[in-house]
This record gives sequence, C-alpha cells and structure tokens, in this order.
Amino acid sequence: MNYQEVLDFLYGSLPMFQRVGKVAFKKDLSNIVMLCNHLDAPHDKFKSIHIAGTNGKGSAAHSIAAILQSAGYKTGLYTSPHLKEFTERIKIDGIEIAKESVIDFVVKNKEDINKIKPSFFEMTVAMAFDYFAKQEVDIAVIETGLGGRLDSTNIITPILSLITNISLDHTGMLGDTLKEIAVEKAGIIKKGTPVIISEFQDVVDDVFEERARTLKVPLYFGSEHFQPVPKDNSLNIYKNETLFLENINLSLKGDFQLKNIAGVLQSIEILNKKGFEISAAHIVNGLENVADLTNFKGRWQVLSNSPLVICDIAHNEAGVKAMMHQIESTDYNKLFIVWGMVKDKDIDKILNLLPKEATYFFCEAKIPRAFDATDLYRKAEKHALKGIVIPEVNEAIDNAKLEATDSDLIFIGGSAFVVAEIDGV
Repeated sequence: MNYQEVLDFLYGSLPMFQRVGKVAFKKDLSNIVMLCNHLDAPHDKFKSIHIAGTNGKGSAAHSIAAILQSAGYKTGLYTSPHLKEFTERIKIDGIEIAKESVIDFVVKNKEDINKIKPSFFEMTVAMAFDYFAKQEVDIAVIETGLGGRLDSTNIITPILSLITNISLDHTGMLGDTLKEIAVEKAGIIKKGTPVIISEFQDVVDDVFEERARTLKVPLYFGSEHFQPVPKDNSLNIYKNETLFLENINLSLKGDFQLKNIAGVLQSIEILNKKGFEISAAHIVNGLENVADLTNFKGRWQVLSNSPLVICDIAHNEAGVKAMMHQIESTDYNKLFIVWGMVKDKDIDKILNLLPKEATYFFCEAKIPRAFDATDLYRKAEKHALKGIVIPEVNEAIDNAKLEATDSDLIFIGGSAFVVAEIDGV
C-alpha cells in the first residue's frame, strides 16, 4: 500500500467523527484496549501528560510540549483533529510522523484492524502510542478527543492530568449541562495522578473536587496560583501575587490564552516536583515560540497583513465569545467574515454572538457534516447578519479580499474544517 491507499483505507473503512459525526463516537474502551494489547501495550512504555477540556486543550498541549522541548526533553505530542495532513496528529519535537511510518503501521496491523473494527480515532490513538513507544520519547503530551471518561486516550496512566475549561459543546454525546460535561472530563482523573484545573468555574468545580477527593489525589486550580497580567503588547505573570515572569510575548495570540496559561504553568511546577528540570528560561522560550517549536496552526493565525487576514478554529459558544472579544480589540476599518459551520452545533446560538456590522461570506467545508451554506445564510438573516453565499471556502476568501482595503480585517472561521481548507494554512 502507498500513503494515499492507506489514507483511503482509514477514511473509507473506519468511522471518523470529524466527517460523519456522533455515529463514529463509541462509548466504550474495549476496541482501544484490544488494539493496544495486540501492540504489546505501548501506552505503558512512556511517561505521559493527559489533557482534557472544552476549549484550550489543544493550545495547552502545544504550550506544554514547547516548554518540554525547550528544556531538552524528547517530547511526543498527540492532538486532533488535523487541519491539512493526517500526520499533524502525531509529532515528536514538533516533527510530524513520517508517512512511511503511517504506512508501516497500517500494513503490519491491517488484519487486526479489520478484525477489531476500531473507529478512525481509536486507530490513530493506537498508532500514536505505538510510535511514541518505539521512538522512546521522554514524555508525551496526549490531548483527548471528545470528553475524557470514555475517550480512547483514557487508557494511559499519566504522571499529570490537566483540565482546561468546561463549556457547552458536543452536548449530544457528553451531556446537556456543564455539570454533565464536567463529569465526562473528570473521567481522566486517576488514582495516583495529580490533577490541575486551569481556571476556577463555580458551577463545575465541585465535580472535580469530589472526584479528586474520592481518588485521594492532589487537586490544583492553576488560576489560584498564577495570574497573567497584560502589559502593553506583552504579559507579566505573577505567582502567588509575586512577579514570576516579565514581558512575555506569547506565541499564541488571543485573549483565551490568558485562561490557559495558569494551567500550563501549574503543570510545569508539578513536573519539576516530579524530577523534571525546567527553568524559567525554558518556560519563556517555550511560550514565546509555541507555533514554531510544535508547528501549531489555526489558533488566531495571521495569514496576511494588508488587509489583515486571520483565521481561528473556535466553534462553540465559549470559544466564539472569546474570539469575538479578540476581534473587538483588533484595529481595523471594516470587518469581513468568511463563515461556515457543521450541522451538529447550536447554530442559532452561535450566530447570535456574531457582529451585525460585518459583511459575511457564507461557505461550507467539503465534509458530510458541513452545514449547507445557503441554509446558513437563511439562518443568519434571522439574526440580522448580512452577506452572500459562496460555498467554496477559498473562493469566499478571494471575494472578501476583492472588497477589503488594506485597513480592513478579514476573519475566517466557524469550524476547524473551514480553516483546514484555506490555501496556505
């Protein structure tokens, strides 16, 4: 099999949530257990950090990985979904798994894959664990897919667990309330493993406290110990009200990163207590170079400056609120928004958050889950959002550029799959 044949096999024979939705979500860990048993339990052969959360878990995972890399540790990183290429999901020190390694894994294990019939996500998790074990990483940062309790990544026994944020998303699978979703995320908390919650949220923190108390594990709220304070175009970070890091220029932009940073720094402090040697200089280098060190894309990513063109994969209520606040704090003359969504989101709730003064170009990603651009336009009209329908993502962007001047802002978002189709990302 060549690489394209391997991808065709994976996408064609295994259910993939990103493409087909909840039918691919399996509330059971039996498949991943069987697959990893066949692979001789690779997940038990390396140290790991496990990260869950509704928003911010990808940014936190990349930030921690960048800091670990800066400190000289061979660092695995597993995240999802990918934007452009399957290999983005599995990295060591920012370098994506080689296509030959993907081919080799599938060819060697195809018979068992056909027998077990794992989901696309289960298979990618097993591939990542196998790769990290064989490459003998010092540590791997593992991001959950959906939820946590029944997520395929939850067979690991990490040295540290981090939960970034709880908000409403994937309610059809994780629950309709914040508490129900928090219970699923809290499922990554394990006996013997300290857990960090990035930010204090009154409505759900008792869920984490009860789980930690039951399992008798230490629980830390990052926001109680670390306080980021914006200063001009940089950031001062205080630890227990004492200046800890000064004039930090975060690589990852956007106000939401201020919520992530406390959990990231608390994680590094715990790692140092566990024998790692991570200095303030390593932290600064990691935070200021996350995108370069880990090849991170799609989070408040500036694509050009004249006009200013920015994309972001935020797609749920909390993420879109943060993104809109970031847009409000950006200098521009006119605002143009290229926007597409997937079917299983609360579309009306999200549309109600979008600025009414913007000019919209409604589009759709080329996946089965995509919400029809014309239907999106009709819904948007009910929220007083004005624009036109141009289904193809890059054609929509080109039309926005024709209307924009050098002093305007073009924002592209609504779905990771819209961002994934942008030429040049």
